[in-house]
Amino acid sequence: MRLSRSKKLVLLGVALVMVGLAGRASANETPAAPLASPAPTRSVPAPAPVKKAKPKPKPATVKPAAHKPSGPAGSRMTTGTKAVALTFDDGPDPAQTPRILKLLAQNHTKATFCLVGKNVQKHPELVRKIVAGGHTLCNHTWSHDLKLGKKSPAKIKADLARTNAAIRKAAPNAKIRYFRAPGGNFTPGVVAVAKQLGMTSLYWRVDPRDWDHPKNETHAQHRARVIARVERNTHAGAIVLSHDYAQPDTISAYRKLLPWLRKRYKLVAL
Repeated sequence: MRLSRSKKLVLLGVALVMVGLAGRASANETPAAPLASPAPTRSVPAPAPVKKAKPKPKPATVKPAAHKPSGPAGSRMTTGTKAVALTFDDGPDPAQTPRILKLLAQNHTKATFCLVGKNVQKHPELVRKIVAGGHTLCNHTWSHDLKLGKKSPAKIKADLARTNAAIRKAAPNAKIRYFRAPGGNFTPGVVAVAKQLGMTSLYWRVDPRDWDHPKNETHAQHRARVIARVERNTHAGAIVLSHDYAQPDTISAYRKLLPWLRKRYKLVAL
């Protein structure tokens, strides 16, 4: 059966209406998923600049301090280093000086000899032996005058110059770097004159009093006392006072002291 054109149009309209209703129903049954809101952006602070640690400055090289006088009237009491210096006063002595020179040579040790002018004049050959051994010379006045420092500058200068002349006559061109006042009786006047003559005034740190001989003290006791005092009181930088003139027990004491000291310290001639 043929439908008229008008009926076809009606049927087509009904079909379109039905399709529209079906689509709406489907839309109502399945709701559309809501659009997800964008996650809030979080501002991340920029990292703080890393500070580079400043390199620690290198410690300055510490130089040994120059020697500062610390004895009477500005005289020198120490070597200024860790080394120890042995000094022998009042010679030269024809019997004892050769003994101590031999001991020093056997122990490969240099020392400082503080010479009395009158003894130098009597035994110039011993001054030459001291110099030949590589030891240091020291002016100890002409006649061991304990009161020289209290005299006038002119008299002090005459005494020290006379002693230096005797030493240089015995050993030409000998260097005399030091002066020691007898008894350690330094005064500003004697130190000043010694300086004018190119000499440093030399005191000491260790005095075993080897020149002192108490009544009833035996030779063995005297040697033991000297040894004990040197061993007990010697420390790095010390200047040790001893005597070679007329002191046989002192030389005997150094038979033990020299090996003992060499094991513990560097021994030097000033």
